[in-house]
Formats: sequence, C-alpha cells, structure tokens
Amino acid sequence: MTDVGFKVRIEPSGHEFTAQNKETILEAALRHGYTLPYSCRNGSCGTCKGRLLTGEIDYGVYEDKALTEEERRAGKALFCQAVPLTDVVIEAREIHTAKDIVIRTLPCRVVKMEKAAHDVMVLSLKLPQNQRLQFLAGQYIDILLRDGQRRSFSLASAPHADELLQLHIRHVPGGRFTDHVFSKMKEKDLLRFRGPLGIFFLREETDLPIIMVAGGTGFAPIKAILEDAFAKGVTRPMHLYWGVRARRDLYMHDLAQSWTREHANFRYTPVLSEPLPEDRWTGRTGWVHEAVVADNPDLGGYEIYASGPPPMIEAGKRAFKERGLPEDRLYYDSFEFAHAL
Repeated sequence: MTDVGFKVRIEPSGHEFTAQNKETILEAALRHGYTLPYSCRNGSCGTCKGRLLTGEIDYGVYEDKALTEEERRAGKALFCQAVPLTDVVIEAREIHTAKDIVIRTLPCRVVKMEKAAHDVMVLSLKLPQNQRLQFLAGQYIDILLRDGQRRSFSLASAPHADELLQLHIRHVPGGRFTDHVFSKMKEKDLLRFRGPLGIFFLREETDLPIIMVAGGTGFAPIKAILEDAFAKGVTRPMHLYWGVRARRDLYMHDLAQSWTREHANFRYTPVLSEPLPEDRWTGRTGWVHEAVVADNPDLGGYEIYASGPPPMIEAGKRAFKERGLPEDRLYYDSFEFAHAL
C-alpha cells in the first residue's frame, strides 16, 4: 500500500486509479471519472458485479442473491462493496456515456407537491437561480438527510425539461423519509441532494427495438428515458409494459396513452396483478414480465430496460434469458428497499 492507497487497474481498458483507505472500488472509480455499472450501491442488486483478476479485497456486506458463493469462488465480486486490501486488477465493463457528467451536491426547493395516487407523491424541485443539473435520462439523485443518511430517487423529468426536477415518491409506511413527505413536507421546503447517479439510461449505439418494463414507481426513470427519446426523434420501436397491482396505481396512465397517439413507434401495455372489482379491468392481468414473454417468445433481437422492485427484476432476468435475450442487452434499475424509503 502506498501512502495514498492501493492501485486499481481495470481490464480490458487498462485504466488505472488509486483507492483510498477503506474506499470501495466503485467509489474510487467514480471519484476518478471512470463509470462502472452500478445501481443500488448497497450490495443488493448485483449491477456492479465484475471479476477480480489479481490481488485481494474485502468483499464487504452484500446479499446472497446479488453474489452467490459459486460466483465468488469463480472470482466475481461486487465493486460497490469490495475494498482493496492490495493492489488489484479487475475485469469490468466501463460505461463511457456518463463519464463526463459531474456529480454534484446541490440545494433545492420543493416548489410543487402533487398526490398522483393514494401512495405516490410527485415532487417538483427547483435549483438555485442560474443552476442546472446535467444528467442523463434515467439517472437518479440521493436526497441527503441531516444525519448523513441518503434516500435515492430516480429523476422522472427529461434533461431537456430541467427547469424543475421531478421525483415520484411511493409512501412506504414506517419509512422515515417517505412518512415525512406524506405528512410533514410543505411546498417551499429546502432539501439537499447529490447526483446525478446511476447507469440506467438509453444506449443509442444500436437500432434494436426496445422493450421497457416498469413496476410501480419504476415508471419514473422510464418516463424520463421515453420523453428524452421522443424529444430526440428516436425512431426505434419502443414498447412499454407497466405492471402495478390495481388500476389506481397507474398514476400516469393518461400520459402513457397519449404517447401512443403521438408517436407511431411507441406501444403501451398496462398489466394489473390484482385488479379490484371496481376497476372493471378488461386489459392484461398477471405479472408484467409474463406479459412480456407471452408477447415476445424470442427476445434475441431486443434490448430491455427494466425498472422497479427487486422481485420483478429477478423474475424478469430469468424469464428474459430463457427467451434468448443476451445478458448484455438487459439494463435494469432495481428499486432496493433502502433505495426508496
């Protein structure tokens, strides 16, 4: 170890940087401007998984579903948790599109609160005058609490409409921050956040058709991605499947329907898992990933972007792989519990 930490080299790019004492590989990479795949940053989702080629690490704390014992024996590690104990060489896919975007800590003011559903609040945040946040559609921000904790929420607004930053916040009973939002927060309140973060954004280097899968408020980053794609004139076929429990949970159903009228390359399929009698629902029912594979038995020629709760993401991973979707064409943002309180 040098006075400043351990060296990390990324293969196959050959990029090198130094991780400070007790700093994770992901934290160090981001600090030096190298963006590795990541999402939850708490060892739950597995997005940051890569291979340790040489050296030793502290694997940190993580969930078994994110890194199995078999994967660990095969040299895999979660770079959001792994802390170098020696100089290391890792194998990881770098995300180049986000590398020039600066992660910042900024104040903002709550300028609008709209209850979009019984358990969903749409917050509109305004930055100080003459400030703008540069971000990619689909990324998220961390709301910084006074005790140093953070709560992560996807940006539901597109970069071209950045005068106000929109968040879709689902109420988690007992959740410290979401309880505050639904019971005490008022317009004009001040918040601090850090961002933009994450690597959930549209890859534009192919012309493959796109399937988007949203679960609950996983609609938020997909809304941003779609509005950004529409603004840019993206002509690739795009099909959104939005899975919720009951009709009341489709909190921006009219907006999604309007996109089908305005954009010939866009389709929308809402799926209810537990429709209520009063819904009188005649549309699709069941699990949203099952609707995707029923409509698309061969996914070999698609890209899929999925955002929502972990069970939906995990079920989708298995089902889509079985239908021929290449692993490197599934992009997902898993709304881990700590990601949404």
